[in-house]
Amino acid sequence: MTPVPIALGPHADPLLMEALVRGGGEWAPMVDAQALVWAAEPDRFPDDLPESIRWVQLYSAGVEDWFGAGIIQRNPGVVFTSAAGAFSASVAEHALAMLLAGVRALPEQLAATTWRQQEFFGKVGTLRGSRVGILGAGGIGRALIPMLTAVGAAVVAVNRSDTRVPGADATLSADRTDEMWGQIDHVVIAAPATVDTRHLVGAEQLRRLGPRSWVINVARGSLVDTDALVTALRDNKIGGAGLDVTDPEPLPDGHPLWMLPNAIITPHCSNPPAVRPPAFADHVATNVRRFVAGEVLLAVIDPVAGY
Repeated sequence: MTPVPIALGPHADPLLMEALVRGGGEWAPMVDAQALVWAAEPDRFPDDLPESIRWVQLYSAGVEDWFGAGIIQRNPGVVFTSAAGAFSASVAEHALAMLLAGVRALPEQLAATTWRQQEFFGKVGTLRGSRVGILGAGGIGRALIPMLTAVGAAVVAVNRSDTRVPGADATLSADRTDEMWGQIDHVVIAAPATVDTRHLVGAEQLRRLGPRSWVINVARGSLVDTDALVTALRDNKIGGAGLDVTDPEPLPDGHPLWMLPNAIITPHCSNPPAVRPPAFADHVATNVRRFVAGEVLLAVIDPVAGY
């Protein structure tokens, strides 16, 4: 079978070149290619694509910036795929680490400079026997579920449909999200950032959690109402928050979240640079193989849904 010509942009990265070959493609200049693998930001994307391009693979899992730049809208005849799922295991691992750190009161214990054993007896909890809600049970959520069940937690998964999520104790469709809040002890946010998901977690949702509940956000900062979160943390209405993403981002010096002992802030590093290139290359190889075989591609972007 003749390899399918696929372009790489903005330059021919050796790791991605190997991925093309692994998937049954071969590198070609863009003017001769049937597909394009783009490993850079939207501001460097070509203004016009050759008519021969039928598919574009993007480097990022979140695609709100691509919609913001109008790139997907101005290429209606092209199938765009994101990297959703490529980095799921790494991000899920980070979410679990923050949740465990919070439940086990690690930030306060690490900050202690004297032996305060009695003080922490009432603060250290366990995930065993708890119920964790996952808002957005896509690639990250599905990777997180076996990690949570391995430590004895049950999962309530929320996804776009009510199709059962493997490993979850219960699955709710997005339009039933409100039902989740009365069923869970903690929540992990892993949903895409769209107009509909802005402030998905606000004052009302936080009010329905408990004083030992942790909110973990590894998605986008806009999904959480920051002011409402600060109030809930400051008043100890919830146990705490683990945030790898914030709104605004980066979080400014002196922001209240930096001062709160029950907030864990990491600098958007759940998908670290060392992990990204090989994971993306594997994703590319799989999608090239599917493209060559005429199969459904992974992580196809829905121009209407916005992700």
